[in-house]
Amino acid sequence: MRERKEKLKVEKIKICTATPVDLRYDALHPKDSSKTERPLVILHGLFGMKRNWLSLSKAFHRDLQRSVYTLDLRNHGSSPHAMPMNYEAMTTDVIHFLRSHSLSNISLLGHSMGGKVAMAVALSPDLPAHAIEHLVVADIAPSISALSLEFQGYIEAMKKIEKIGVSSRREAQDILAHYEPDPMTRAFLLTNLDTTVRPLKFQVPLDIIGSSIPDLGSFPYEPGERSWHGSTLFVKGSKSKYISKNNVPIAKEFFPSMSLETLDAGHWVHADKPNEFKKLVVDFITRS
Repeated sequence: MRERKEKLKVEKIKICTATPVDLRYDALHPKDSSKTERPLVILHGLFGMKRNWLSLSKAFHRDLQRSVYTLDLRNHGSSPHAMPMNYEAMTTDVIHFLRSHSLSNISLLGHSMGGKVAMAVALSPDLPAHAIEHLVVADIAPSISALSLEFQGYIEAMKKIEKIGVSSRREAQDILAHYEPDPMTRAFLLTNLDTTVRPLKFQVPLDIIGSSIPDLGSFPYEPGERSWHGSTLFVKGSKSKYISKNNVPIAKEFFPSMSLETLDAGHWVHADKPNEFKKLVVDFITRS
């Protein structure tokens, strides 16, 4: 039993010291203003990328009059592909980014998987002092629950698209339709297609993400283990089950100063209700 505990301890240390990768990013900067003080930093969800946040980033930049950084997390967008893909590693990447760009007093916003990364960053003992001023979490809770089977279905469909060797987005759509009936979700997943090559390939490493699905349902801390007392806003989609009456108390243990707002939307709250979502975030950041 003692040997097993020691082994688990060593494994955890090994995972927590993952070598960070240099994340690709887009940035918008106001004229005659600091690029490093009080920016907004945005983290996308699973199968997302910084490009998905372009319109909202411009709106945040206009209304907040501060720098806005949108990041591609590891194994997404144009960022490097690397193992492991878990929250400890992604947290290390983001903290490395904040240090490398000398960012301080940031407002950190994350959706879904990116929301869990944002929470893990705020809770990390490696976070530099005065790094985060505001935390915004879009439709996810700091709880442990297996990702739904649909995500493995997406991986299976995307691998099938590559194996068949399709040459058009329409062909890829037809294959994906057997796994996902919602056209908006299909369109979102297919933003990862690299259409500059034939046959078409996905920009994301399907083997790495596929094998990491179990890790993405986890969370690196237990309730009571860590807490962050800064200003925190959770935004829930009323048609989504990711934030529920069962996991809100868990969120409050980690983030005692949290508030919760609900929008008439699904899991992609920022895409379903962009104007309402923007107003919630801008009001929260300027009011806090």
